[in-house]
Amino acid sequence: GTGFYLKALFEGLPVLPGKDEQVRHNLATRENRHPGRLHRLLRRLEPSAALRIHANDTQKLIRALEIRILTGAAAPAPKSAESFQHVRAIFLGLDPDRAALVERLCHRTNAMFTGGLLEEVKGLMTQGATGGEKPFESLGYKQALQHLQGLITLEAAIESTFVETRQYAKRQRTWFRRQTNVNWLRGFGDDAAIGEQAADILRVQNSTINDSGISSATG
Repeated sequence: GTGFYLKALFEGLPVLPGKDEQVRHNLATRENRHPGRLHRLLRRLEPSAALRIHANDTQKLIRALEIRILTGAAAPAPKSAESFQHVRAIFLGLDPDRAALVERLCHRTNAMFTGGLLEEVKGLMTQGATGGEKPFESLGYKQALQHLQGLITLEAAIESTFVETRQYAKRQRTWFRRQTNVNWLRGFGDDAAIGEQAADILRVQNSTINDSGISSATG
């Protein structure tokens, strides 16, 4: 998600081999035939990685094993990563009232389903999508597909999307709360007062950065 992208951008990622479709296919086939086999294999080859990756997270299991198979070694340590040099980022984080956030998430979920999500998924299926593609795992699309397949009611699809969206928002909040360099703003981004606070922070910090001669990027 967003946190991982920012971490990759500003902290860098270790150099890793690219995808090998044949290796991935073989691993996926093995897991489909014998669920749990990939996690057992990873426990034997990379015990520390197996502790971090859930037994049901097939995507991460395949990637960890793929790296091991292609390189003959464990994934390189994060400290080997190279980040941007001579760039200082200014991070602004939105931290609205939780009750207000839940209300917005509820409105957003309902708007997805009343604004054409079901029709969009129907169209994708008509054009040849199978429903097994990765994008169908995303919030809303997964539930819309289940409803169109007759597995759940429309009400259940909306409720499931809302619950999972709340859980996702909570995970994002927890992740960003661990970051020490975020300037937190207590509201929503479309609030004019919050916009002014953000602009003030940028003016002050950009002034400091420019005085020191360091380039800046805003996140």
